[in-house]
Amino acid sequence: MDKNMLADMESLPEADRQRMSAMMEQLQIRDSLRMYNSLVERCFTDCVDTFKHKSLQKQEETCVRRCAEKFLKHSMRVGMRFAELNQGAATQD
Repeated sequence: MDKNMLADMESLPEADRQRMSAMMEQLQIRDSLRMYNSLVERCFTDCVDTFKHKSLQKQEETCVRRCAEKFLKHSMRVGMRFAELNQGAATQD
């Protein structure tokens, strides 16, 4: 959150601040669940080939691990880049 937004929130009554905080927390949880669901769906689709066995085969397990690592690294990189851009935009104000 940028400084202006924090200052605006501090000027709100306590009840409104609590509601805003709860809403932001719900949005963060929703976004986390979306990211997790996307990760599971993508890696499952890319890596699991057959349902002949109760557990993952060694190659499927390796594929899922690599897929998850790539997905998380990519998400972190995008988040860092977004934060850089957001901070750059905030300093231009």
